[in-house]
Amino acid sequence: MNSLNTSRCAVGSAAARMAVRLIVPIFILAVQAIHGGEPAPSAKPTNSTPPPGPTPAAMAKSAEAGWETLFDGRTLDGWRATEFGGHGEVHVERNFVAPTNQAGPKPPPGSLVPGPAIVLDLGSDLTGIHWTNDVPNMNYEIELEAMKVDGSDFFCGLTFPVKDSFCSFIVGGWGGGVVGLSSLDGNDASQNETTKFMGFQTGRWYLIRVRVIERRIQTWIDREKVVDVNTAEKRISLRPGEIEMSKPLGVASWQTSAALRNIKLRRFVNAPETDISPAVKKARPAADAAK
Repeated sequence: MNSLNTSRCAVGSAAARMAVRLIVPIFILAVQAIHGGEPAPSAKPTNSTPPPGPTPAAMAKSAEAGWETLFDGRTLDGWRATEFGGHGEVHVERNFVAPTNQAGPKPPPGSLVPGPAIVLDLGSDLTGIHWTNDVPNMNYEIELEAMKVDGSDFFCGLTFPVKDSFCSFIVGGWGGGVVGLSSLDGNDASQNETTKFMGFQTGRWYLIRVRVIERRIQTWIDREKVVDVNTAEKRISLRPGEIEMSKPLGVASWQTSAALRNIKLRRFVNAPETDISPAVKKARPAADAAK
């Protein structure tokens, strides 16, 4: 009797295996037919090619306007992670998108479009990059887009040369709201004539620009000019500390993770006649530009 039951179980198992072999291929063909002959979405490769950096057309357009692109969208070529004590990781994300799991207002739709960026991960204090090639020290401007990804302090501390000295444009410092230059006559961005208080949204790109010309430093955030200081009789310097490691040109964050993109520099043969670059003026509404 036991032998008979065993034989019946063996026959049943064999029949079940045969049924599986017949049914699975039919099921796969049915799924592929539903998806137009393609594998089901879950079966598609996940290692798709990331979006490229700036297109040749975009780089050509920047070159026509006199801009030098300082970030190729793929690598840290020309940059080096600054060895601040306790710094976070610095890496290029070719498919970066603004985080959406933060409290508060949602990021603007434009911030949710994937694209290349340099990411400064959260560190114990400063995290940043510095430029390793030649930079001018007068009659130039530098522009970039910066985003606060997470944290509560400055997400862009842009250090730049001014003749034989150096200065930093701080965006979102001292708890997240201070904007200004560090330092003028020994006073940092929180306590000199350039000090301003502004709100900054997490997950939003901000267009930041610094212009250095004879006897003047000017800065903009988006279209708003936030600094316009006569430096003729000012002592320009950096705030004492590790920020010195950002020289000659660097970007850093403080206890904050940040993202950077579209970094570029433009040199002037002569000081500009207007206080606004052609690129920014073109972006203004006609009524605003006519003022």
